[in-house]
Amino acid sequence: MSYLTHLKRLFCFILCLFLCSCQPVVGYFSAVRNLGSVGKSIICFGDSLTEGVGAGGGKDYLILLGEALQRPVINAGNRGDTAAAGLARLDRHVLAKDPRLVVVLFGGNYFLRRVPIDITRKALQQMIRRIQDQGAMVVLVGLKLGLFGDKCRPLYQEIANEFGALLVPNLLEGIFSDPRLNSDSIHPNGAGYAIMGERIIEQVKPLLAAADLRIRG
Repeated sequence: MSYLTHLKRLFCFILCLFLCSCQPVVGYFSAVRNLGSVGKSIICFGDSLTEGVGAGGGKDYLILLGEALQRPVINAGNRGDTAAAGLARLDRHVLAKDPRLVVVLFGGNYFLRRVPIDITRKALQQMIRRIQDQGAMVVLVGLKLGLFGDKCRPLYQEIANEFGALLVPNLLEGIFSDPRLNSDSIHPNGAGYAIMGERIIEQVKPLLAAADLRIRG
């Protein structure tokens, strides 16, 4: 392991200690519902982007998230799923696993299959409501879909505000416009997943630090 890698890990460790020792970080995340969740599992729930299609010999974003958190992350991704299909398997793949935090990533197949946006909206709303009723936190991942119009981007923000979910906005920004980051026309490669992982870790790691502080406090 290189000296630079050691230095980066030391910096992340010190940053995490700092966040855990600062009460204001709890205030920053106070709008996230179920911040004091006592569930056990971190679950990523979504479609092929969560399953890791296209990562090849690289690492998908769940592996990177698990490494950053130093704990297991459950992969509940299923290629081809719309939000409605995800809702249909929510009980057995998420709610039955004692979730503490669920990263929700759906939307690409809404665009590819031309599913009416109201169906996607209702499925996401029901999904998040049921996860929160179980006592877990929700991190909602937003996507920008379409070249000229983007109905989904404001949808994610509205739902996050409505339900007190933490939003990771526009996860794929700059990825599909760079062929070096793609395995095909709709999936990133390992390098693309690494960028996705960084963006999710940037939100989830301090959220869990704040949640731990809330429980201890």
